[in-house]
Amino acid sequence: MRLAFITSLIPVAKPDTGFEIANAAILDALRSAGHEVTAFGFLRPGEAPADPAQAVVIGAVDIENAVAPASRKLQWLGSALSRGLPVACAKLRLAGAGKLVEAVRTRGPFDALILNSVMLPGAFPELTTLGPCVLVEHNIEHVSAGQNAAHAGTGLMGWLYARESRLLEAVETRLWNEVGYIWTLAEEDRLALGPAATKAAVLPLVSGSGPQPAATAEPIAPAFDVGMIGTWTWQPNFIGLDWFLREVAPLLPADISVAVAGRLPAEMAPVPAQVRLVGRVADANAFLQSCHVLALSSRAGTGVQLKTIEAMQLGMPAVATTLSCRGFTTLPENFSLADRPETFAQALTERVRTAREGNSQRIDGAAFMAIQRDALASALAAGLEAARR
Repeated sequence: MRLAFITSLIPVAKPDTGFEIANAAILDALRSAGHEVTAFGFLRPGEAPADPAQAVVIGAVDIENAVAPASRKLQWLGSALSRGLPVACAKLRLAGAGKLVEAVRTRGPFDALILNSVMLPGAFPELTTLGPCVLVEHNIEHVSAGQNAAHAGTGLMGWLYARESRLLEAVETRLWNEVGYIWTLAEEDRLALGPAATKAAVLPLVSGSGPQPAATAEPIAPAFDVGMIGTWTWQPNFIGLDWFLREVAPLLPADISVAVAGRLPAEMAPVPAQVRLVGRVADANAFLQSCHVLALSSRAGTGVQLKTIEAMQLGMPAVATTLSCRGFTTLPENFSLADRPETFAQALTERVRTAREGNSQRIDGAAFMAIQRDALASALAAGLEAARR
């Protein structure tokens, strides 16, 4: 099939966020199945598409709140209020007005349009008129926005997130009715679609990293006891990090070291002495494998956690909240579930002690990778066929 993949961020050679890793996995699977896929969307300034021949760059612009100056945020808010749009859609409307829809129409027709999240079709409703559409719901966006509102409490940010949740729910409900098929990343999200769940399937994702068989992988000397990685500038992720730093880390023995990698907000409260904020790392896999145990502390959000998938693929031992493991019916034997600070800290302490005694608790991630890839290919094929019908 000839497909248009319409996304806010076009995949680059080294995807950085969970959203980008998921995009790359879906695109790679579609192309491996023999489909001709052209990606339409935006890039951060200074970046280049992973596959320039199959990408149409609408513009180079920072659309992330964490790096945008105050003046641009005010511009986004003014546009959102004047148009009655969610801010997440209004910023894309400003970036792509007069360019995005025209680019898709000019290079069409396509057998199907893959709408990668609700934000662009929310900003440009006319996209759904250009051909059969499949929607990728990375998260149930209005639920995530509602969780952000609850975490923000009262005041301006609480009001803005509550407004975002209300408007995103209207956008999502419209799209669920209009598109021919929907892909979610977790079964819980598929069920949240209501009547539209009958035309939806779950995409079991893989990350860009390959499986690391425990028996053959080159060992990396541990530098930290506990590792965490993520895009912490995204509010649902930060809620989990904030919970860990405030409620779990103070309960850990003083000799257990914790490293937090990934983009961090510009302003953060002081962290416990045993926690080191290392920022963005050049090689995420190398960082993860340089830790004895991984902490997966998600407390908000929907969809599936890419950091959980990466831990499973690498065969790493982990302590995880239940929400971090959404989308999985079974867990590896080296995963411990804990939702209270006391049990989370205790499980981390036990796994770190075991690792220090010489038992790495690493397992083979190759089988998990193979199952995920096969299931991803099947779900993509079924969705495209349904949309075409």
